[in-house]
Amino acid sequence: MYLTQGLHRSLQTDPDAVAVVDRSVRRTFRELADRVARLAGAFGALGLDEGDRVGMLAANSVEYIEYALACAWGGYVFAPINNRWSPAEMAYQVTDAGIEVVVVDGDGVEDARALQAVSPCLRELVYCGEGEVPAGFRSYEELVGAGTPVDDVRVPGTRMVGLLYTGGTTGEPKGVMLSGGQLQTSMLGALAGAGGPNRSERFLHAAPLYHLAALGSAFQQVMLGSTHYLLPRFTPEALVEMIETERITSTTLVPTMIQRMLDHAERTGADLTSLTQLGYGASPISTAVLEKAIAMLPAVRLTQRYGMTELGPVATVLRDEDHRDPAHPERLRSAGRAALHAEVRVVDENDAELPTGAVGEIVVKGGNMMLGYWNKPDATADALRNGWMHTGDVGYFDEHGYLYVVDRLKDMIVTGGENVYSVEVENVLHQHPGIDSCAVVGVPDPAWGERVHAVLVSRPGHSPELEEVREFVAERIARYKAPRSIEMVDDLPRSPVGKILKRTIREQLRAAPAPPATAR
Repeated sequence: MYLTQGLHRSLQTDPDAVAVVDRSVRRTFRELADRVARLAGAFGALGLDEGDRVGMLAANSVEYIEYALACAWGGYVFAPINNRWSPAEMAYQVTDAGIEVVVVDGDGVEDARALQAVSPCLRELVYCGEGEVPAGFRSYEELVGAGTPVDDVRVPGTRMVGLLYTGGTTGEPKGVMLSGGQLQTSMLGALAGAGGPNRSERFLHAAPLYHLAALGSAFQQVMLGSTHYLLPRFTPEALVEMIETERITSTTLVPTMIQRMLDHAERTGADLTSLTQLGYGASPISTAVLEKAIAMLPAVRLTQRYGMTELGPVATVLRDEDHRDPAHPERLRSAGRAALHAEVRVVDENDAELPTGAVGEIVVKGGNMMLGYWNKPDATADALRNGWMHTGDVGYFDEHGYLYVVDRLKDMIVTGGENVYSVEVENVLHQHPGIDSCAVVGVPDPAWGERVHAVLVSRPGHSPELEEVREFVAERIARYKAPRSIEMVDDLPRSPVGKILKRTIREQLRAAPAPPATAR
């Protein structure tokens, strides 16, 4: 198994079909394959050997697709850089991974220069943006144009092809080593487990491609022979316009994107009828958003995928029929069942498997598991204990094998001796008509050890009060789980893929303590 198989298949079946669309650029599979082979040759001419790391510091673009495929074609390791990270985080990744070449767009020029100044391993900067090539950079187009096409090395499925760094939201980023076989196992298992059709799509890349959920979707669509449409930056207006004008059939979004897309379409009457497939994942989604998606997109197949970068990235799948089963509406809150390629368990602190309904850590085993963390043998040994990937997520199974993810281990709140899972409280808060988004964290409390604290963003025209919020929650789950203090903010800190950054919220609360608690 190798990542470029789908490109060869498209060359054989329909070489003159459109492969990529970005702004005014439209390229066929024949043109795409030629440019990929030339770019792989150009990387070699820059002094790279098989296994060397190549970075990409850019927004979504046709060049991003070419870069990922050229790395796989030439045997180099793709190591995309999060363009929303701080300079220190980027420098850590480049130095730790030993990235020698970085492809950069117009917005990344100054960051790239700063990276080269502090990372001795970074030898070459390649400019793929618009306009004049900056001083000190090589021209991407000149490299491709002058590059000698090389044969596809067809990297064996056991060898590392990608080095993707975790978001760093819980501490120092870790480089996740992934092989082509692991990625393809995850992609094929997720596709088959969801009952997805073996057909090409007009697929829109809206989530940033430096994130594995998005990059994995790109390789999956290469396997299917799909046409790739690139959205450089997400806004609901740009997303909906692209769906309407290009008649997009499939996309994968994070929950916040879905909510904003639906709200915009509801306000404007935008036409989303071309969509037939909508995947989502990367962060929890509220039942209210799902119910709205089902109501507004009745003909669209919905698929949730739960997992993490270390799992290539899929562990479980919630199929479309699970979203629409009137006998089991509770399944909208689940992450689905184990994907066809994965075995999933819930275990206690001694790694003993727990019975149905018992809450513990979620662990996964299968051909999709990472090779390990780059340069971190101790972290690798801790994560891959006894051959199982320990996710750090807490959950339980129901009697039908549906997994319910209730929290991260670190986000569990212990108040008065009771365990409170922040996601459970957030799910209830999302049902409140006056709350747009929320985050629940534990804060120190002299009486209870920790108390449940909610940070809320209100909907226009609403200003929920603490006692109203407490009563709303207490009517739906145990009263001790209801927030005992709240804070209203204009927006919540998020990662580039829409995950709420609870670590940042905790840091902000340490600097400015939460409001005093109400009575229990």
